[in-house]
Amino acid sequence: MMESRIPASPQPWPETERFWEAANQGRFMLQRCCDTGKAFFYPRAHSPFTGRNHCEWFEASGRGTLYSFSVLPKARPPYCIAYVELEEGPIILTNIVGADFDRLEIGQPVKVTFVDSENGQKVPMFSPAG
Repeated sequence: MMESRIPASPQPWPETERFWEAANQGRFMLQRCCDTGKAFFYPRAHSPFTGRNHCEWFEASGRGTLYSFSVLPKARPPYCIAYVELEEGPIILTNIVGADFDRLEIGQPVKVTFVDSENGQKVPMFSPAG
């Protein structure tokens, strides 16, 4: 079994507190612009589409596809950094965990999983679905 990498603890800000609280409950939250209906990530006070503070939180599916990835085999322990295109639209930077890195493929379905950071805050990462 591959050794796990413990992520650094995130620094919550007022704009991200709801995201991190939900992560600790095993829920993956996104925001949506109420004017355009488009989901976005990372959490922020204003819509990246309109600049207006007219956004709402919603629980995302936690499903996506592997958009791009890079394995760092010489890191100790080795890890995989990736972009995942979420089912809701945004593409996010994340890590792939619980996977045989040699079997990863672009377009592969992935699902969210929550990993404890150094201080115990859960961090959403992704693993192969199915």
